[in-house]
Amino acid sequence: MANRPASAPHPTVIPRSHPASGPLRRDPAKRRADNLRRLREHDEDLAYLAQLTCVGLKPLSRYERPLNDGLRAELVALGLVQRTCRRRTEEGGEVDETVFSRHTPLLEIYRQAFDGGPLRLSRELGMLEGYLFGFPPCCVSAYLARPYAPNGLDREEQAILFHWACSGCSITPLLLPRYREALAAVREA
Repeated sequence: MANRPASAPHPTVIPRSHPASGPLRRDPAKRRADNLRRLREHDEDLAYLAQLTCVGLKPLSRYERPLNDGLRAELVALGLVQRTCRRRTEEGGEVDETVFSRHTPLLEIYRQAFDGGPLRLSRELGMLEGYLFGFPPCCVSAYLARPYAPNGLDREEQAILFHWACSGCSITPLLLPRYREALAAVREA
């Protein structure tokens, strides 16, 4: 826009002749709650993952099955972009999974690393997956070394996480109250 004279109006500014009406005036918090409720009616975990991703606690989330067009539309309405990835099982079958994020580049990184690949991960891919999902790095390393090792968390606390917390983790206790808030928002929607 360097060639535009300073006095010229910005070309994308469209003056409004009347105030917004209809869906534009609806309360965004109500709209979000409606979207979460519709996702929750299908599957509470899907709605919970969407809320964690929307509020930034998870940079990218994976729902381990494909979504129909209606559920995809609900994710889009929440500001999330999604892609489908196909993974291979050890028995030679294929599994479709849906990944979603607020950031398209994260989806592309995930697809490049995992689409068409096996479900069982190498240590390197496990570290990448943990990073993309927003898991504490100490928990990812501990899980890759010894899956489901005792961690001292209450069963209810561990149940609301999407990662297995490591023993003595200093990050997970900071995440737990925010995860509880996200889950409450889904259940109250």
